[in-house]
Amino acid sequence: MKVRTSVFATLILMSEVIGIALFLRGFFPVPIKSSLASKNSLSDLPAEPLSGSSPNTTRLPHPLFKRVVIMLVDALRDDFLFGPNGGTFMPYTRHVVERSSSYSFVAKARPPTVTMPRIKALTTGSIPGFIDVVMNLNSPALLEDNLIWQAKTAEKRIIFYGDDTWVRLFPKHFMEYDGTTSFFVSDYTEVDNNVTRHLDSTLKRDDWDILILHYLGLDHIGHISGPYSSLIQPKLMEMDDVLKKIHGALISKEAEGSLPYLLVLCGDHGMSETGSHGGSSEPEVNTPLVLISPAFKRKVGMEKPGVIEQVDLAPTLALGLGLPISQNSVGRVIPGVFQESSLRDQLRFLHLNGHQLNCLLKDSMPSYEKEAGFEQYRVAEKAHGNWMKLYFEGNTSEVLSNMGKKVLKQYLEALAALSSALSKQLGKYDMYSMIAGMVFVFQLLMILLLAMPEALSADAAVDLPVASALLSLPFYLLCLLLASVHVLVCTSATSSCYYCTLSWGLVFVSMLGVGGSPLKTNVSEWSLSELDVLLLAGTVGHTLSLAASSFIEEEHQTWYFLLNTLCLAMFQDVCRKYFREKSTSKDEEDCLLPSKDCWNSALPQPDASSEKWLALATPIFTLVCCRLLRSINQTGVQWAHLPDVGHWLNSSEHRTVLSLLTVFCLVLTYLLVQRRCSWVSKVALAFGLVGVYSYRAAVGNVIFPWQHSSRTMSKGTVEARFVYVFVLGILFSGTKDLLRSQIITADAKLKSRGLWEIYSGLVLLASLLFRAHNLPVLCCCLLIQTLISQFIWKKLHYDAAQITIMHYWFGQAFFYFQGNSNNIATIDISVGFVGLESYVEAPAIFLTALSTYAGPLLWTCHLVCYLSSERHSPVSVGHGCYCLALLRSVPAAVYIVLVTVLRYHLFIWSVFSPKLLYESMHLLLTAGVCLFFITMEQSPRKS
Repeated sequence: MKVRTSVFATLILMSEVIGIALFLRGFFPVPIKSSLASKNSLSDLPAEPLSGSSPNTTRLPHPLFKRVVIMLVDALRDDFLFGPNGGTFMPYTRHVVERSSSYSFVAKARPPTVTMPRIKALTTGSIPGFIDVVMNLNSPALLEDNLIWQAKTAEKRIIFYGDDTWVRLFPKHFMEYDGTTSFFVSDYTEVDNNVTRHLDSTLKRDDWDILILHYLGLDHIGHISGPYSSLIQPKLMEMDDVLKKIHGALISKEAEGSLPYLLVLCGDHGMSETGSHGGSSEPEVNTPLVLISPAFKRKVGMEKPGVIEQVDLAPTLALGLGLPISQNSVGRVIPGVFQESSLRDQLRFLHLNGHQLNCLLKDSMPSYEKEAGFEQYRVAEKAHGNWMKLYFEGNTSEVLSNMGKKVLKQYLEALAALSSALSKQLGKYDMYSMIAGMVFVFQLLMILLLAMPEALSADAAVDLPVASALLSLPFYLLCLLLASVHVLVCTSATSSCYYCTLSWGLVFVSMLGVGGSPLKTNVSEWSLSELDVLLLAGTVGHTLSLAASSFIEEEHQTWYFLLNTLCLAMFQDVCRKYFREKSTSKDEEDCLLPSKDCWNSALPQPDASSEKWLALATPIFTLVCCRLLRSINQTGVQWAHLPDVGHWLNSSEHRTVLSLLTVFCLVLTYLLVQRRCSWVSKVALAFGLVGVYSYRAAVGNVIFPWQHSSRTMSKGTVEARFVYVFVLGILFSGTKDLLRSQIITADAKLKSRGLWEIYSGLVLLASLLFRAHNLPVLCCCLLIQTLISQFIWKKLHYDAAQITIMHYWFGQAFFYFQGNSNNIATIDISVGFVGLESYVEAPAIFLTALSTYAGPLLWTCHLVCYLSSERHSPVSVGHGCYCLALLRSVPAAVYIVLVTVLRYHLFIWSVFSPKLLYESMHLLLTAGVCLFFITMEQSPRKS
């Protein structure tokens, strides 16, 4: 059965997306949980260990605190409080840390450092996985055992104000609450005022036991302008005044003989050097934790804060309030909090914590008896029983005290070992689903590679031997073997597998793909030029570099090198064409790849005298542009903290320079884009770009000549919506022309104009979403596309395969020129709320994704427009579609192998997971582009 190359590539890509989805379903671990339905209760707590014949006791330690206030400041980094500027940023808090009755720690948060997973860690004591990054957008109710549920069950009265993520996680748990939207990052004032306005009335009341405050303003400032913004200090001083007010109110209500209060100041995660979060860098994972209570000893000077895990707060608060520890907690109690208690109570606290960790270890690890922590806990528990025997016998000698301190040390060592073992076991992988997805994806990749000679032939068609495969005996034997393996695995597995829960129809379809016979391959002899060797070697070399985490963290360096090498290769081709080769009357060239159709041979040749030098200057100009773009945004991991041109432009002293640069870039963007548009779209584009500048002036990035720099900033909602109107108008005009050329008339010029208008609409939208200092990236992208397409690709007669690979390289490089990286923390979520007054999920996700992948998207759309222009044959469209499919399939297939082989290494969570999601998004994008190619290929054309 003959199938067009574009149709074949799209089918393969769609199937590969399904295979990767199956792999990701198995790869994202199920967090360590004993059971979602079961929860610990006071009746389930073990008795105190006691050796001998005397009956043991089930006495529980009395609660340490009557009232707890948790003040959580989103994105509060440890150096904001403990650093050299801590006394300036938060003077009262720093005084409390140095001189008051308090304990201070650096609490390490585990990646992903995103709000919802961190709230789960603080309340359950468990370690969430990267799948919670996706769940963060729409948090479901938390069903597993947690501190809030335990407090409500114990009839504790809880009040909450702040991030509405808490309300979604714990519905019907709060006696009183007022949630604020966390995703609308343009607001950093009202979002905190809505919390503080409740404080005065709440602190005067006595009808609550736990008060939780979640402030978001600091996090929003970080997303908008970074950790070194002039807005940081006023916001931290505001938080310092709030803590002072709470502390003063708690002190004034302290009564003699009653249990003391506890005030907790903490952050859910830190803030990267660019103001974002989500990754595993030190500024993102290090957060301050300050515990303030008259139950603690008063300090006489500043002490270096200790280092604990963030999950340690959950068991500490649970025992301090007289509640059971959450069933899935991997944290250990903070010993200093219980130092003023009796030795018996201290041992009891540690015993309860050890028992909970020991039960979780048994549930999550089959070979738990081999763990060192398990044996250490048994030894400590036995020694604890001997100490209890002496205690009940009335022994008050120093021997009892020394023995108790020894048991205390044994417990602490056992807790550390148990917590470490559970933390390393980040989750349970569904290995069968991962292997099934991996085999499926690789089989599809092999089909692509086997079909390459036929797909890139002059016919641009692939012969699929469907009939011969379905009628062959080996095919049915292989399907029978795979079915038997599937039944064996699904019936013998101790835990359920997602792949086993699928219907037999879906499983049989996937086996048909795996069991298919190879394609017919008529491999013709290929003739490769130097440029072909470079493109193939560079693409394969980049794929091989994915085996090293350092190359992934600094992947931008690979693309910068490849792009510079490509420019030099194009410069060599230009020199060879205009200076080394003898002029000939023959315009046609020999095809270098099977995809070569020589469809450029009939192009008219303009003045060679001027275009020769323009063609010679284009690669050099591209090199200069790429070098300048590298300096705008530092990216990657190792050097992301270094200052760059973007920091310099965004400083308040250079706002005039940024304003002039913005005007220049917008004018040049208009001149480059409007050439292929209708006059209506030209007018809309001009007004839209004026609206872009007005929006940037409204939010304070740039200024008008008549505007004072001290002007109050706004959200720019009206200006952004003004631009959206013209974006939609241009897209509508382009779509109308495109549909008209497809359905009513066979006008190739009309179709080409429609495509370019759609492209210009995307450019206008990107210019609105890009930060002001990133507009040169967009401008250089358009300028390079114009020059290379005019003076390199057309004049040197590059074929569709070469042009596709070049577009792919440029798109990848411009992804990093924007300041992106493979770290999830570099995603700028603030662009998702341009023109929005509140959080609306669908447009926020769309705008954030479009801004993040604007570089690859614009280059892919330019490829569609270029290959679908009237001067190119339909064969070239199919070749481009096939090459795109192959370029996106190879890295994705390599990644799932690396993740499978290295799944137990911690760096996967900070590097491979974001990169794998990035590759999956690109697969979906490429599949959509291929579908568009099919529409273009089957459209009527002028003869």
